[in-house]
Amino acid sequence: MSNSREESKAYVLKMAKEHDVKFIRLWFTDILGVLKSFAITVEELENALENGMGFDGSSIEGFARIDESDMVAMPDPDTFKLLPWRPREHRAVGRMFCDVLKPGGEPFEGDPRYVLKRNLKKAADLGYTYYVGPELEYFYFKSPEGTEGLDKGGYFDMTPLDTATDLRRDSVLALEELGIDVEYSHHEVAASQHEIDMRYTDALTMADNVMTYRLVVKQVALNHGVYATFMPKPVFGINGSGMHVHQSLFKGSKNAFFDASDPYFLSKTARSYIAGLLKYAPEITCVANQWVNSYKRLVPGYEAPVYLSWARRNRSDLVRVPEYRPGRENSTRIEFRSPDPACNPYLAFSVMLAAGLAGIEEGLEPPAPVEENVYEMSEEERASRGIGTLPASLLEAVQLTEKSEMVRKTLGDHVFENFVANKKIEWDEYRTQVTEYELNKYLPIL
Repeated sequence: MSNSREESKAYVLKMAKEHDVKFIRLWFTDILGVLKSFAITVEELENALENGMGFDGSSIEGFARIDESDMVAMPDPDTFKLLPWRPREHRAVGRMFCDVLKPGGEPFEGDPRYVLKRNLKKAADLGYTYYVGPELEYFYFKSPEGTEGLDKGGYFDMTPLDTATDLRRDSVLALEELGIDVEYSHHEVAASQHEIDMRYTDALTMADNVMTYRLVVKQVALNHGVYATFMPKPVFGINGSGMHVHQSLFKGSKNAFFDASDPYFLSKTARSYIAGLLKYAPEITCVANQWVNSYKRLVPGYEAPVYLSWARRNRSDLVRVPEYRPGRENSTRIEFRSPDPACNPYLAFSVMLAAGLAGIEEGLEPPAPVEENVYEMSEEERASRGIGTLPASLLEAVQLTEKSEMVRKTLGDHVFENFVANKKIEWDEYRTQVTEYELNKYLPIL
């Protein structure tokens, strides 16, 4: 940021006064990617910007709560914005993202935002800036109690089928008021499924933007009396919701992924990055697809990638390289297609970056690209071409992650151990349930 922290603090105080702000919500994210928040009054704002605000740190641990511990939420003044769904006159509400510190002022290693900052610093030390553009899909349902959709529309369909046009419009306007640039918004493949794409930016800004985006979409839906969900696979038999992540590394203003002499216009750096993603994809899947339900989406068919392959046009591959358009060197990027929109973006971007950088550091070469449809190959054919698969369940994924030195190093011991503990609790709760499916299938015959 070009502003010094002092300038940013002065700007926040001035904005709060000019806009008659009464409350400021301090936002941070727990290990599972759930947005947490508490409010202070404007009278506390100057002190909060200077010294941070104390709170109970056990709220960051997800389900695996430990003893209560004192932490400090230190607002990041560069993230100050007014919340567009609160009244503007008399008593506006602002928000800032916070870094979580220990009482002594050093960063708390359990803060996902700090995990991403640490990994971005590693990239910066190698001369890289990491840019991402995630595409988050989601569903609108009539209520949180069921999966009755609002429309029967399909991919890119136009009204009158698409009754959610106003919902998307209001969401885009709210995002723009919050300083988030939007490129596209459209109806997705499944009925009542939608997507709003934010403009590519650096990974820390984008992780904050993803947290904001999910809240905005849900809040706007609520204001319209409906429910929005980022659950990866809410409805059996139709497409789930993914979060394809476009990513690239820049050195200064130059795209490190571009090479004019390569048939795919990919530099050696880009190819090693792809190879790193393919090599480490099984180990990072638990972070990119972190819920029991995530694995209901990761099944062959339905456009969800489960095979460890890469290509240009092919949408059955895990890594896709969007076609190069002449004169658009800076748009050269790779798209990692397995993550879903319910992940923790700070941790997901961290492990994707770490996998790619490991590929570069290890000088890995990707296998030959696979332009054929991998879903239609026989198992023997996939095996003969060395095409592996992602883990098929949360249990399989967490077991792979638990053994991964790379993921432990990327997340740090605290987040790594707590994340794994959370996932084991979730798996145990899930596997001991008796489901409707089992009752319908087995009760009549056993």
